[in-house]
Amino acid sequence: MATAVMPAHSPSEKDESNYLTCNTGIMSWLVTLDHKRIGMMYLVGVMSAMFLGGALALLLRAEHWTPGPTFPGLITHDRYNQLFTLHGAIMTFLFIIPSIPAALGNFILPVMLGAKDVAFPRMNLASFYLWVFGLVFFIAALLGSGLDTGWTFYTPYSTNTSSTSVVAATMGAFILGFSSIFTGLNFIVTIHTMRPPGMTWFRMPLFLWALYATAIIQVLATPVLGITLLLLIAERMFGLGIFDPALGGDPVLYQHFFWFYSHPAVYIMILPAMGIISELISTFSRKPIFGYRFIAFSSMAIALLGFLVWGHHMFASGQSEMIAIVFSVLTFSVSIPSAIKVFNWLATMYKGSIVLATPMCYALSFIFLFTIGGLTGLFLGALATDIHLHDTYFVVAHFHYVMMGGTLIAFIGGLFYWWPKMTGKMYNEFWGQVSSLIVFVAFNLTFFPQFVMGSRGMPRRYYNYLDKYQTFHVLSTIGAFLLGFGLALAAGVLIYSLFKGRKAPANPWGAATLEWQCSSPPPLANFEKTPSVGNPYNMQAVVYDPDTESFINREDVPLDENAEQGKNHA
Repeated sequence: MATAVMPAHSPSEKDESNYLTCNTGIMSWLVTLDHKRIGMMYLVGVMSAMFLGGALALLLRAEHWTPGPTFPGLITHDRYNQLFTLHGAIMTFLFIIPSIPAALGNFILPVMLGAKDVAFPRMNLASFYLWVFGLVFFIAALLGSGLDTGWTFYTPYSTNTSSTSVVAATMGAFILGFSSIFTGLNFIVTIHTMRPPGMTWFRMPLFLWALYATAIIQVLATPVLGITLLLLIAERMFGLGIFDPALGGDPVLYQHFFWFYSHPAVYIMILPAMGIISELISTFSRKPIFGYRFIAFSSMAIALLGFLVWGHHMFASGQSEMIAIVFSVLTFSVSIPSAIKVFNWLATMYKGSIVLATPMCYALSFIFLFTIGGLTGLFLGALATDIHLHDTYFVVAHFHYVMMGGTLIAFIGGLFYWWPKMTGKMYNEFWGQVSSLIVFVAFNLTFFPQFVMGSRGMPRRYYNYLDKYQTFHVLSTIGAFLLGFGLALAAGVLIYSLFKGRKAPANPWGAATLEWQCSSPPPLANFEKTPSVGNPYNMQAVVYDPDTESFINREDVPLDENAEQGKNHA
């Protein structure tokens, strides 16, 4: 079997300038073309958006502590509508969609690919500033008259009725769409043109396959959202009648346009998360990934099928029975490639030498939570049950199990995994594991009761509710605040490591992909020369070196030490 990688330079060089220290000053960050610095700026931005959206969510959950108004002077009916709208819009457009591709992807993709940077560094920087401009528009909506249409901006309410900052928010989403397109285009060209010698398509790490499939969706689907939002702005400002039945338009047409983008956008959110889990499961099971080609092709299958299932969001919209049946069948079909990934992850762990490091704890949480999210999606894909569950808290719980239990958990797991490489610092493993346990328990306490009350008829987006649902709402609220504490603890562990963490070795986890063959943090150009490439999941290619407290290539160890070191670190 081919070795994983021959290092392009010695990872143990201690005085080499890295991307964090090669240039100093605020302007060296603001105008940088280095993908690593852009990724770090994205990371700060999306994490800020996450905590802003999370704070809005906590206000919503606090309001639901009692059936009637809990804070009547602070959260009124109208303010409640604005809170859940801005929570959804900020978390979706500013955090979940860009989180993994723009932050972790920007940093890791070129290094994992053995390249010096992305194909278009200036476009990469432009995509970040477009994200910032989109954020500004959402902040303007938040500080202005708010937004109360729901994060989907459904017509006719968003065009004819709402008196809030619809134009500012939709323009922000429009600008964010361009940021997403720039990122996707950059990744496609980079993967096609900048792979090093020996890295064929089937020697690429699965995280790159996931980012590639995601980039295709970003480039093909996002323009539809941009056109749709422009039509909505024109309708609201000039009354063109595109979505107004009084003028010959059709409000359901907006739903078709919106969900044609927004359901593929679900896979923009979850596919990169699946790529992260593939890396974590293999690394911390100390085994090659099971069914590599099946996982790679399943990413492409999800990207394709994701364009064909938007109609399942509209079973209650009055569409024909035949087209509803077709969308239902297609919805069930898209679960097949997702299930392929889950079964292959489980097969990878089978008889593996599993290490329960913090990233692996988050990976195991992902599998559990995503499986619940996927299975509950079957009830929403079936016509008979969806009619009852539509617009209830069952949908809220399902969406959060997939998006938060999937994307957010994988994002945090990937952040803990690549944190030593990104910052050059190791975090406290014990407190990282504690944070994963708190997040897992709190997440289920928050959202599992919502399945129950949703199946019993509790509608979503209601300011008040019947007394019989109070127990479930109280449990959910307690879980939400505990979840906030767990996420804050995870952030605290990582931030504390920046000041007190010990120096990270080049390869603390024993992974065999290219990014672990350069120093931590990487030098400005990532590699001094183009690295040679082999099997990215050949765990036998690296052995533990107690002198450097790092895994190194087996070829770099004298032959008489190989067996002894491998045995000592088993």
